[in-house]
Amino acid sequence: MAMASLATPMAIRVAATLDLVEHAGAGATAAELAARTSTVPAALRCLLDHLVEVDVFELDARSGRYRPTELGGQLRADAPEGFKILLDINCAGGRAELAFVELLDTISTGAPAYPRRYGRDFWADLDAEPRLRRSFDAQMSWRFQVQAPQIAQRFDWSRFPEILDVGGGDGNLLTEILRAHPTVRGRVLDLAPSAQAAAERFAAAGLADRAGIVPQSFFEPLPTGADVYLLSDILHDWDDEHARAILAGCARAAAPNGTVVVSEPVRGQGASTAIDLFMLMCFAGRERTVDELARLGADCGLVLRATDAISDGRTALEFTPAR
Repeated sequence: MAMASLATPMAIRVAATLDLVEHAGAGATAAELAARTSTVPAALRCLLDHLVEVDVFELDARSGRYRPTELGGQLRADAPEGFKILLDINCAGGRAELAFVELLDTISTGAPAYPRRYGRDFWADLDAEPRLRRSFDAQMSWRFQVQAPQIAQRFDWSRFPEILDVGGGDGNLLTEILRAHPTVRGRVLDLAPSAQAAAERFAAAGLADRAGIVPQSFFEPLPTGADVYLLSDILHDWDDEHARAILAGCARAAAPNGTVVVSEPVRGQGASTAIDLFMLMCFAGRERTVDELARLGADCGLVLRATDAISDGRTALEFTPAR
């Protein structure tokens, strides 16, 4: 029952969404916090008392003031752990996690739970709500703060003078690659809001002369002529049919002499069962083995040439078009 109880994870997520740690500061009463968060004092006190029970807040019984513990401090937006963006229910990641309440339907039908809960799929939600897209890009940057430098340094990107980062979001990974390999040029291909964020990142990093953007969907025909087409953490978001479509588009653009590099967590080498279940629930996607990714590539006219562990939990699969 301790493992199954929803009280604590939901209390923590609500605390993150309400900015309770920031509002509490060095200490505040339930009434003060309720006024600052536009909540009901008695109800908020009930939430705070549970957060005290699980050591996220502490209560000074004499003053009636609540303040965050060292553990609770991890919920601050500026905390080095960066967890808040994953827990805030109004951000893309926290919102997606709540769709787990529809998991039974996913297991019964195989359909993703996210549209059942919210009326449209995850990607359509990001398109409709700019703040969700911004939070998703920020979440991906947080996830890759350690991974991106590793991927940039542990793989020989200097072999590829021109990189097209397909679905590259706000450019966090390509920025690290270009920093590590000064002879390389690259572009991020993504939908316009993310691509524009990538352009701003490149300019801020002093890379505008070597980095550019292609504002479009990766389901549209891709620009030809790049030396390598990079898919980083893309395919696991999609079922096999859509994954083939993405790979086939890369294969067409890369032919005859280009390369397609798929960087993914793979089953048995960095992909947990929890993230696999999340991918199924949210997108009808899944984590795949190297052999499964190789078969998807073969279906699209791609031959797997090499695999490399390029970060803690990521494997690079290097494909070339079949000749």
